[in-house]
Amino acid sequence: MDPIFILITVLALLTFYLGLGIWVGVGLYAVAITSLALFKSMPVDKLVAQLTYNTVTTPEMVALPMFILMAEILFHTRLSTSLFNGLSPWTHRLPGRMMHVNVLGCTLFAAISGSSAATAATVGRITLSELFRRGYDRDLVIGSLAGAGTLGFLIPPSIILIIYGVLSETSILKLFMAGIIPGLILSLCFMGYLGLRATMNPALLPEAEETPTWRDRMVSLIDLGPVVFLIALVLGSMYAGIASPSEAAAVGVLGAFLVSAGQKTLTMDTVRKACLGAVRTTSMIALIVAGAVFLSVSMAYLGVPRMIAAEIAALQLSPISLILLLLVFYAVLGCVLDGLSAIVMTLPITLPLVISAGFDKIWFGVFVVIVVEMAQITPPVGFNLFVIQGLTGEKIGRVAKATIPFFLIMAAFAILIAVFPEIVTFLPSNVKLRG
Repeated sequence: MDPIFILITVLALLTFYLGLGIWVGVGLYAVAITSLALFKSMPVDKLVAQLTYNTVTTPEMVALPMFILMAEILFHTRLSTSLFNGLSPWTHRLPGRMMHVNVLGCTLFAAISGSSAATAATVGRITLSELFRRGYDRDLVIGSLAGAGTLGFLIPPSIILIIYGVLSETSILKLFMAGIIPGLILSLCFMGYLGLRATMNPALLPEAEETPTWRDRMVSLIDLGPVVFLIALVLGSMYAGIASPSEAAAVGVLGAFLVSAGQKTLTMDTVRKACLGAVRTTSMIALIVAGAVFLSVSMAYLGVPRMIAAEIAALQLSPISLILLLLVFYAVLGCVLDGLSAIVMTLPITLPLVISAGFDKIWFGVFVVIVVEMAQITPPVGFNLFVIQGLTGEKIGRVAKATIPFFLIMAAFAILIAVFPEIVTFLPSNVKLRG
């Protein structure tokens, strides 16, 4: 059977099933089963059962619900208020002043969340109203929260990096380590842009407030205690070799319960809401990942990835040209698909291409997470846009427009790590993990 005809059929099936409005995971299973039924004679039922079981019982997937539960518990605490009170005294002398609280708050919360939407929602609950009340430019405040909120996907522990590790059979710990430096540099890029805008146009900021004393700054560090405690508990236990990712996730849940109890927000109602939210999110992600793995194996049986790789190889693109092509491809895909779906649907094809071009699997994991971050603020389905719209009440068009500079910063940063891949690979290559 002609591989091109098979590819066209698969794409048509994908468009048809997803166009029906069914769940993405179910749609992926349907595409794979229909394709195998049309072009291969094999026991599809046994393949479905075996692959699904193997996927959802991997140690990496076991860590997923724990990290999601930790984020759900923290969402119901007063951590957003603690972050704002702890960070704001330290930003007064920076160009842009308290505008940086959005970026710094998201950077810290990302290190204990793993979710982009949870990061934007938790930090934005207090920072948006406080910054608006003080008179900071609305568009810059909205854009900075949307852009920095995506750091929840890049800075470990990252749910997307766990999923990428499962699909690509890559070390989760090394992927987590690879995300640290790019995440911090991207955070600094956002802060640099805010400082530049504030310097060029001081009218974006309100009148200067009273300068906090050093005593105020020292006292404010107490508010950052819960966040620092959780970061040390989760990431410290993993990198010290004390706990595996799944064990560290369980320790993180315990830490989240302790923080919630310490802030007197731990009630049966919040526990019930957190558990239900974790079950819903985990079930959705697990179904998508299992469907994607089955589709990936089905496409391999049909020879689709090999055919596409051969066609692209025939174009004789340079490695950088290939990365630019993938950057545009994922940016366009982000206009119609959420980031998770974009990764699981395309990875069986794109990963072999970048490996054959000489790029590392760990590097590509960080690259693809950055372009997925871009999808989070790309209309019409950018999830962070809807999170912030819900927090602000603004029209989705204004929210999307405010995120454009941060989208461009992420695109430029993706190109930067393609030119200098050592930004990503330095820590995984040079730091030996204990245990």
